Amino acid sequence: MLRDDIIEYSLDAHHSEEEGIKLRKKIWFVFWILLVVTVVEVSLGLMFSRVPAMQTFLFITFITLTVVKAYYIVMSYMHLGDEAKAFRLTVLGPFIFFILYLIFIALVEATYLFRIDKMFPF
Repeated sequence: MLRDDIIEYSLDAHHSEEEGIKLRKKIWFVFWILLVVTVVEVSLGLMFSRVPAMQTFLFITFITLTVVKAYYIVMSYMHLGDEAKAFRLTVLGPFIFFILYLIFIALVEATYLFRIDKMFPF
């Protein structure tokens, strides 16, 4: 039985084979970037994790590479790269604020933790 009350959404897609090729190319490009960044992270971790002089360098590098990966995931796979700038800022703004808040709390609490023995000397 053929129903006429079902909306056919695929008719509004307007995707041609050329558009599909461009989209697949973009997805593979992001995949390869994420793969390379992950391989670099793992390689650096395996090579320099036991070298005490490299700890600060590794922390900064891992944080930077994680932010790069998060950017590509959010902008590509979550489709925020195709949205208007105002909408992107509306979505990403609270997350950035929350991350900065967590960093602030972690630093303040860590400072308090290491000074607690001076506050209560008994």
